[in-house]
Amino acid sequence: MTKIAIAFHSGYGHTRRQAEAVLAGAAAVPGATATLYPVDQLDEAQWAALDAADAIIFGAPTYMGSASAPFKAFMDASSKRWFTQAWKDKVAAGFTTSASQSGDKLNTLIQLMVFANQQAMLWVGLDIMPGNNSSKGSVDDLNRLGSYSGAMAQANADQGAEAMLESDLKTAARLGARVAETTSALKRGRS
Repeated sequence: MTKIAIAFHSGYGHTRRQAEAVLAGAAAVPGATATLYPVDQLDEAQWAALDAADAIIFGAPTYMGSASAPFKAFMDASSKRWFTQAWKDKVAAGFTTSASQSGDKLNTLIQLMVFANQQAMLWVGLDIMPGNNSSKGSVDDLNRLGSYSGAMAQANADQGAEAMLESDLKTAARLGARVAETTSALKRGRS
């Protein structure tokens, strides 16, 4: 069984909805299980579950051009894992959302990627081409925001999580599935 942990923070519900889509994508892969871990609520048992996971997918909203403060606190709190290399060779990936089309979301994904690299993890990006980038494209295209580094979503600041675009949620689900598939393949290769 491939265990996928989704460690995320959500300030207003949008990133939680994105995390739930990542979860659905990962859990749909045969032989994979996935669990959500809100990083601002972790207890010792949940930290241990992260340690036991085969992959950790990180998610944070983009606030002021970087990951939210509660997610950054989680990153800082992981220093014991960094020191012991507890997450070495686990698969990692990331997702983020902001109100703006850009919102400097790429900076947040890079921040998550650097964090994973410092933890000696193996980063996995999206495997789908960008959408909505031609006269025939639309906001309904997967990867409509054109990210290779992870899943991006845009959510209007004046609407709740229920108004998020399905294309962004389907893109997040694809990221979850890709992580589960990649992790399963790596586990088979190691055994």
